[in-house]
Amino acid sequence: MKLSQIGELSLLEQIRRSFKKKSHDIIVGIGDDAAAIKPIDEYLLATTDMMVEGVHFDLDFITPYQLGFKLISANVSDIYAMGGKPYYLLLNIAVSKDTTKKFIALLFNGVKDAINLYDTVLIGGDLSATKSGMSLSATLIGYGKKCIRRSGASIGDRIYVTGSLGDSACGLELLKKIGSPVPIGRRKKREKRKEKNILNSELQAINAALSGPGLSWREVEPLLVRHLMPVARNPQNLVRDATAMIDISDGLLIDLSRICNESKVGARIYIDNIPVSSELKKTASYLGISPMKLALSGGEDYELLFTAPAGKKVKAIYIGDITKSERVIVDSSGRKKTFSAEGYQHFA
Repeated sequence: MKLSQIGELSLLEQIRRSFKKKSHDIIVGIGDDAAAIKPIDEYLLATTDMMVEGVHFDLDFITPYQLGFKLISANVSDIYAMGGKPYYLLLNIAVSKDTTKKFIALLFNGVKDAINLYDTVLIGGDLSATKSGMSLSATLIGYGKKCIRRSGASIGDRIYVTGSLGDSACGLELLKKIGSPVPIGRRKKREKRKEKNILNSELQAINAALSGPGLSWREVEPLLVRHLMPVARNPQNLVRDATAMIDISDGLLIDLSRICNESKVGARIYIDNIPVSSELKKTASYLGISPMKLALSGGEDYELLFTAPAGKKVKAIYIGDITKSERVIVDSSGRKKTFSAEGYQHFA
């Protein structure tokens, strides 16, 4: 059944029934001209992020469920990067009238699972028809006892990341080779086994087309999941010590450059300290791509990149130091190479 057969009012009522969860801070939720929230005594944080078909996603590579989940994670990551916790979600969707009811149901299943994961509440949004392509937008409102900005880094601070880099970009390269969506998501065990068999046959086709020892499901699954259904990194244990922070959505080098620009400092990072997973090393090499290039400039890992005073004991991966002005990568021989803001940029 298509949306043109259902109608906007019916779809809105369906959404309202599906997202009944509320918070004591919400005075008015879905169904009125605006939501009403009773603020609490903390920093109020707000972020919004768009996902446009053909720019941010390709339905040849992603399922509706994964798309809904990823949209929420991308926005949650921005709130986390400010040291806060997300509470309220506004969701805007523009789709063709020929979009099927099943597609929308799967999309909202992904949204629902993500907001349950992050303990967030949908309080409203907007629906619209579009003649070409699909556009999604989420606005998240959160709170934080401390507001961590990009501009807080000081000379002598150490630079940290919360996990391995480049996995998402490598997952995207795999999807381009596979050429179709990979049905990873919330499924029953029987369905997961079926999906694994489908992927194994697709991997066999890739392995046949490329020379090498071949790839296994164990090696590619975490890379595909990292790209299709990323989980934002909660900064709860970092907030006390972090002086500046950003989420790695566009790539390590470009996002580190943003911290440097806002803080008016430089940075020195050590190539041997950049965390790269074993799955990335094997898969990227198999595909003929430099694992380190993906780690330095591949986006959508949604790890946190932050700085902290050198004397603090931080549970994260140390990759370098904040300096006065230089922006360099130091290799294992101690040689320095200047880096630039390399990564994803709109309009570039």
